[in-house]
Amino acid sequence: MGSASINPDNKSLQVLFMASEAAPLVKVGGLGDVAGSLPQALRGLRPPFWQGPRLDVRLALPLHRVIKEKVALAEPVADFMLATPAGKQPVKVYLTHAANLPVYLVDGPPIAPDGRVYSADPLLDGEKYIFFSLAALEMTRHLDWKPDIIHANDWHTSAALYALGLRRRQEPFFESMRSLLTIHNLPFMGKDAEPAMAKYGLPRSPENRLPTWARQFPLPLGLQSADRINTVSPGYAKEITTPEFGCGLQDFIKTRQEVLTGILNGLDQVDWDPATDKALASRYDCANLSSKLPNKAALQNEFNLPVEADTPLLVMITRMDQQKGVDVAVNGLRVAADLNWQAIILGSGDPLLETSCRSLEAEFPDRVRAIIQFDVGLSRRMYAGGDILLMPSRYEPCGLAQMIAMRYGTVPLARATGGLRNTILDDPTLATSTGFLFDEAQPEAFADGLRRALYAYPDREVWESIQIRGMEQDFSWEKSAIAYAQLYVQLSGR
Repeated sequence: MGSASINPDNKSLQVLFMASEAAPLVKVGGLGDVAGSLPQALRGLRPPFWQGPRLDVRLALPLHRVIKEKVALAEPVADFMLATPAGKQPVKVYLTHAANLPVYLVDGPPIAPDGRVYSADPLLDGEKYIFFSLAALEMTRHLDWKPDIIHANDWHTSAALYALGLRRRQEPFFESMRSLLTIHNLPFMGKDAEPAMAKYGLPRSPENRLPTWARQFPLPLGLQSADRINTVSPGYAKEITTPEFGCGLQDFIKTRQEVLTGILNGLDQVDWDPATDKALASRYDCANLSSKLPNKAALQNEFNLPVEADTPLLVMITRMDQQKGVDVAVNGLRVAADLNWQAIILGSGDPLLETSCRSLEAEFPDRVRAIIQFDVGLSRRMYAGGDILLMPSRYEPCGLAQMIAMRYGTVPLARATGGLRNTILDDPTLATSTGFLFDEAQPEAFADGLRRALYAYPDREVWESIQIRGMEQDFSWEKSAIAYAQLYVQLSGR
């Protein structure tokens, strides 16, 4: 792990980390995991791993209704009016803490009109997050703490960076602030926030390198304005400059390639630990892999599958949508029906994909189980009880399931895309492998990859070596935090 130069005056580097969600206060998707873990890890960086300035990272969140229900005590720290072309909007800011992390909770009329983190009405969401972005930026004028860096995440907070870019040309208070935008999922650009951008006085961009259609969407304007940009894996940083993954912005992103980088997300290695996981029938680690086997038998029993230790048990734990390649796996398993395997699929989402999984179970009643629900406890039992995790994503900016699977000694079979390519080592000789990759999001390519994995499976020495290498991978948040800290130092010029 690298380090930056020691900060001679010992002044902390102050970072406002803005997000729409952050565990444990509010979590809907993967962004909640990142925003809940990364700021904590950054604040915790210390020698000998980090020799740079102390990082005073603070989180800004909308005061969602679910947070109001969880947080009993929060200190009022700011009360001001946000100027808009249509008049002034009241803003109240409260300070609470998540462990040792200061959290600013931003409230105002647009924040919780329907009580949901992400509304069923995209126009409501658009106004909520444009208001939040601008209010959180303006908030910095009203605190006794001023950030050196604004770190925004996805479209929900990108408007803050666009506004910062406009304001620091005219207002000395903002002149020294620098900005970082992290892209977790490029296709979600905030297109339904376009009316709110106009309502809150954010003009269309005159940037002629941006496609005309994108010039009032928050995420493209964040990409235009940010001093630095990162995605959540090196692979995804390259992919978004291509037509397949660039969502129509690839040519513009290429013009910003010199400030674009990729940093892998981390994994909470305390929470996800097969040696201590209370959800498991049998706990284990690298030194006693045989204790993993009772978890497989328990899973086979739970779902009335034949209890066969030598039959590879495939597991897929996923959101059911096109991105995740559920159809690729379902049809790929049909192509590979001649091989010996059992499969358990857990997830919910697109009704058509749910139906396809149920149809696969009906077609192979002695081999397949489809559990159409969201169940964290069951997912843990599947990570521990499975032999192979299926992850046939069409694109995957980073991916978490493959990291958890490797931590639990379950070997991933994944499409070689984004963060999957960066986290899974596939050596044709198997000498350094931690999993298996296939190139095309097609059933035949999936089946070929599965065939390779199943041919390796009976050789217990080879298979256990693959498992152990995966379990020994360092996916810690500390490793990710050091990369972000180095980016902050570069941004600040420290």
